Amino acid sequence: MSSLPRAHELGLIGCHVCGLVCRDVPDLHDATCPRCGAALHRRKLGSFARTWALLIAAFFFYIPANVLPIMRTVSLGDVDDNTILSGVLELWVKGSPDLAIIVFTASIVVPMLKFLAMSLLLISAHRRTAWAQRQRAKLYRLVEFIGYWSMLDVFVVALLTALVQFGILSLVEPLPGVVFFGLTVVLTMLASMSFDPRLIWDSKETHD
Repeated sequence: MSSLPRAHELGLIGCHVCGLVCRDVPDLHDATCPRCGAALHRRKLGSFARTWALLIAAFFFYIPANVLPIMRTVSLGDVDDNTILSGVLELWVKGSPDLAIIVFTASIVVPMLKFLAMSLLLISAHRRTAWAQRQRAKLYRLVEFIGYWSMLDVFVVALLTALVQFGILSLVEPLPGVVFFGLTVVLTMLASMSFDPRLIWDSKETHD
């Protein structure tokens, strides 16, 4: 709960595209931002439904991303298809624990934490609770920040593919699992962008 005055009490409204603080008007149907021309809304329209839809779709894509192989390695006639977890284990066994930890963190830990964090933000905002608002706002900024680094696993596969292609007896190919993982990352990023963080500050006491 904050004792500071709220934007609507000061007659102000922020553009959710460029961030410009504008003068609030009673009828916002035709109001636009004078700087970027975007329509002004006190809250993003359909934020809850759109964010939930993107998050659930990302979760469904995350299942084949872990079940299907993401990478095929061919070495001296030996063909080996790896899922994310088997790839992590193989990297660890073959003496690359640092790379195994990076892939495990980017592919398993980060996506699961994003699912949990976004679900927490959505449920708490929907319940309009005043619980830990500052902490939830920081959590949202953290989810947005790590979203840009979630493609690290895809980059690792692409890098390995590019490096090993120069070998004569070795070959690395990306498989469908990496496509589903890429879709998962993109959809979770879109989900965090669709969520309106101003909803965090709408508690039952504010009546905003």
